[in-house]
Amino acid sequence: MRKGLILAGVIAVLLAGAVFALAKVDFNRMGKGNAYYHISPAHSVEETKLDSGEIMKRYLYTGPAYKENGKEIEVEFTAAKELRKGAYLKLYLTKGDDVTSYDEVELSDIPDKVKF
Repeated sequence: MRKGLILAGVIAVLLAGAVFALAKVDFNRMGKGNAYYHISPAHSVEETKLDSGEIMKRYLYTGPAYKENGKEIEVEFTAAKELRKGAYLKLYLTKGDDVTSYDEVELSDIPDKVKF
């Protein structure tokens, strides 16, 4: 009986830890490479009409981004809102240079090898 209660307690702690990790860890950013992008006007806007009649917009951004070593790459990604023109983004990339997420950063946060 006592071993069963201990086992149940261990399982409960492991499940609680797993729930916490899933809630707090952003897998779109974890272990990804980075590049930096200077926001220009959106390349295009895609509108989708939902069953409720509401219209959702996705803004498509394309252009050069720069890896932390200064290498230029071409990126294409979408955003749910129009991004602030002239701002800088830190992009999170898969091994194939696909953008999985982004954060707005200050110019002073960008490595020296990256030149805009």
